Amino acid sequence: MEIRTIASGSSGNCLLVSAQGAHILIDAGVSCRRITTALAAFGVAPQTLSGVFITHEHSDHIAGLATLTKKFALPVYASPGTARQLCCRIAALEDLVRPVKPGASLDVGPFGVETFPISHDAAEPMGFALTHGGRKAAVVTDLGYVSDPVLSGVRGAHLLVCESNHDVDWLQSGPYPYYLKARILGDKGHLSNEAGAALACCCAEAGAHTILLAHLSAENNTPAQALRVSGDLFRRAGIDPDRDVTLAAAPRSEPSRAYEV
Repeated sequence: MEIRTIASGSSGNCLLVSAQGAHILIDAGVSCRRITTALAAFGVAPQTLSGVFITHEHSDHIAGLATLTKKFALPVYASPGTARQLCCRIAALEDLVRPVKPGASLDVGPFGVETFPISHDAAEPMGFALTHGGRKAAVVTDLGYVSDPVLSGVRGAHLLVCESNHDVDWLQSGPYPYYLKARILGDKGHLSNEAGAALACCCAEAGAHTILLAHLSAENNTPAQALRVSGDLFRRAGIDPDRDVTLAAAPRSEPSRAYEV
């Protein structure tokens, strides 16, 4: 498998998974034009996508979904709660939605897809783990804390896309209103650099060779800060982030390079 992010952050999220000439998207949180332009650069025709998997219904994860599905009639996989929200917001989506209960597994093209519930302030959010050829990649962003289902979902992952949203001190001392700070820091908010690093380190200790830090806040984080926190924790655990693993931060508004699983 290969993983590429098309965008990652509070202004939009979209990720491409590829294997054996087949492709799926996880989220479609930027414009259809940006998605199709990125796909063209990767040599992928959007009409050949096997489906779009939606983690939850917030706009930074579905902004391009209406146009994308209208133009290409792609199947959309989401939890029942998320599917209801999507159908209320996007006309004529009912025929394309394939509800998947969190915790269920399914096959889409050459991919095995495992789903698991996550804690976020949305209707019924979930994370995804994808398998192909004995390899596994897990995608976990937009979660307030790391639950047992999340730990089970990422177990055995060779590649982890892991939220590292904010620096707690920067957030607390920054200009956000109190209610927004409380939302981000709460159990249905976002993982801090420290919490994301702990999850990433757990996976690295279990054998993950690639860690991609994702959904970094533009206001309360930087790639350098997120990488520093994770790198320091890795070193304390006896893992050299420059030698033992590939540790990187996903770009906010441009496609990443391809990461092989």
